[in-house]
Amino acid sequence: MQSHLLIRIKTHFMNCNITESITWFHACKINDVPENGGVCVKYKESQIALFYFKRRDEWFATQNLCPHRRQMALSRGMIGSLNGEPKVACPFHKKTFSLVDGRCMNEEDDCSIKTYLVKVENDDVYIGFAGADNDEEEIFA
Repeated sequence: MQSHLLIRIKTHFMNCNITESITWFHACKINDVPENGGVCVKYKESQIALFYFKRRDEWFATQNLCPHRRQMALSRGMIGSLNGEPKVACPFHKKTFSLVDGRCMNEEDDCSIKTYLVKVENDDVYIGFAGADNDEEEIFA
């Protein structure tokens, strides 16, 4: 079930205020996601990796596609942190990606993954799609 609740948010980028509308998609119930682990959620034709970092009591969402192996696998990766920043390691080659901004945390790589907003209301988990992501179906389903 998709929620079409739209809100306005401000993001700061290089000292500019950008206002975007967010579409919140009902992804699952809290209990559907393992503590300190992830699941794959389908949104339209896309696969999203949703993670619950219990030790931090934080939720994160990224594309599920590993940019190296081109396989839907990140939701099965191990989560942890590097210098206090939450990350996920691809289960195939152990490359790590920031759960905050999606950048590859391995020095030799410059690829990144998409990240999405997450909010929890009561027992429901929602993933937010901003601006152009509202209608995108190009997360390589």
